[in-house]
Amino acid sequence: MNRTTAVARGNASVLLLAFGGAVVLRAAIAGPARAASVTAGLVFAGVLAALAAGRCAAPRLTKLSVGLGLAGAVVLLVPVVVLATSRGINPPATGSAYVPWAAATVVVATAEEMFLRGALFDALQRWRGSDVAVVGAAVTFAALHVPLYGWHVLPLDLAVGLGLGALRLASGTWAAPAIAHVGADLAGWWFV
Repeated sequence: MNRTTAVARGNASVLLLAFGGAVVLRAAIAGPARAASVTAGLVFAGVLAALAAGRCAAPRLTKLSVGLGLAGAVVLLVPVVVLATSRGINPPATGSAYVPWAAATVVVATAEEMFLRGALFDALQRWRGSDVAVVGAAVTFAALHVPLYGWHVLPLDLAVGLGLGALRLASGTWAAPAIAHVGADLAGWWFV
């Protein structure tokens, strides 16, 4: 193994270990509130942003990345809308909770993408190539949701993670998956 490969593997390993610690910290802060804890989500986002800082390029907002991100958000919403329609859409009783939830969601989803499709993706891509970067970031994305929602979310979140990775490859920046992730989460509020 040459020095460049060893350094890339080391960087990816450090990021994965630190990410595992961030997930444990989030779960500990959230306690029984799990995903509903805004405080835990914001602490998690801060840790991810700190881990990613200096390890990935700034997001590039181009026509391509914005267009792919918006298209990705629509695609991610399809299963949510289909499921909500089959159950009968029950919009939230009040939209007053939406604004603070939406603000926290933008911060958390953006930090997740900065870390997963930014820093971790770059480290895995340098170490083993694009395929490993897409799959590795997707598996990590799926795993982070297990303590928040349970094991049943793993297949869906793995598929979502693969889609977000494809957006990263197609756009060349983590901006596209961040736009898709944020857009789907914000719009999904009205269908859950």
